[in-house]
Amino acid sequence: MKDAATAHGSGAPSEWIVRWSHLLAPRASVLDVACGSGRHMRWFAGRGHAVTGVDRSPEAVAAAGAFGGVVEADIESGPWPFAGQAFGGVVVTHYLWRPRMADIVAAVAPGGVLLYETFAAGNETVGKPSRPDFLLQPGELLAACTGLRVVAYEDGFEPEPARFVQRIAAVREAGNAPGQPPRHALKGN
Repeated sequence: MKDAATAHGSGAPSEWIVRWSHLLAPRASVLDVACGSGRHMRWFAGRGHAVTGVDRSPEAVAAAGAFGGVVEADIESGPWPFAGQAFGGVVVTHYLWRPRMADIVAAVAPGGVLLYETFAAGNETVGKPSRPDFLLQPGELLAACTGLRVVAYEDGFEPEPARFVQRIAAVREAGNAPGQPPRHALKGN
């Protein structure tokens, strides 16, 4: 059995990402942060989205390039390569670098969606990552999404493979028709 940290680079897309991908507008551009070999790029490209991935690994970028545009960049030590750009969807799984959180949230276009899933405090009791630098604290992902409308949020334990996670699906509201509340379906069609 693969541990959750190594599963990020290959295989099937995250169930959380699949579950909430219906929130993205058709053909919306998608940014996959720390894309690994492109499992989520493949998922969104297969649904007609223009996808861009960023990762610091040359091997990962080479593999992910089969599904869309890729940028090889160390976003922890270098500049944010997407300054001033916005995407209809921003996807992050199994990655946390707090100094970039504001840039990631800012990359969500009006009407766009942030789908984020990563490890949370408590994970140190079941495996890696175990350093607090890489584990979200209770409510931390919610706080980072201030200014977005949270459609779904989870903070808890998954038994297979054993891991503690936080997950969010959040939308940057765009103008709605007067008197009409926004409608974000809780299930895809």
